[in-house]
Amino acid sequence: MAKIAIVYHSGFGHTAKVAEHVRIGARDLPGADVTLYKADDLTSPDAGPWNELRAADAIIFGAPTYMGSASAVFKQFMQVSSKAWFTHGWKDKIAAGFNNSGSLYGDKSSTLQQFSTLAAQHGMVWVGTGMMPGYNASTKDINAVHNRVSFTLGLGVQSLTDLPAEQTPDRFDLETAEMFGKRVSEATLRWVRGKA
Repeated sequence: MAKIAIVYHSGFGHTAKVAEHVRIGARDLPGADVTLYKADDLTSPDAGPWNELRAADAIIFGAPTYMGSASAVFKQFMQVSSKAWFTHGWKDKIAAGFNNSGSLYGDKSSTLQQFSTLAAQHGMVWVGTGMMPGYNASTKDINAVHNRVSFTLGLGVQSLTDLPAEQTPDRFDLETAEMFGKRVSEATLRWVRGKA
């Protein structure tokens, strides 16, 4: 059994939808126990489900990208995670990350770099998407491919800002989120079996 925690912040519901699809993909494998946690509940080092994160085998970070950076609520979670850092509480856990923004690219790589740096500081083992670029040939429809934003460090999806969360991200981005969740779950299960 591998315990996988997904810690996310969502400002308008779009990133929560992506988090749910990452969870769907991650729990697709037998032996994966996947739980969603809101970063809003982890903004104090002395309150929230910190013990659950300590017990997890993997933590997947997720947030919207606002102005080229993770949302303020998620950054607050990142900062207060220093209490876990002092005790090496997350050392040797699997880590991964996803984010979402209104534009196709939207400097999402900056947020993924923040997540991977956080994981490195905690001594975690980072897992990227493992996906080929989705839109790299003239014969492909940019709106009908997986990993169309072509990130490898982590998952990046687009939510059109004039549409509610019920309508965006599109089906292909949500399927990509499920593929990403499954990859992190596979890596975590291998990691847990190897440590046993």
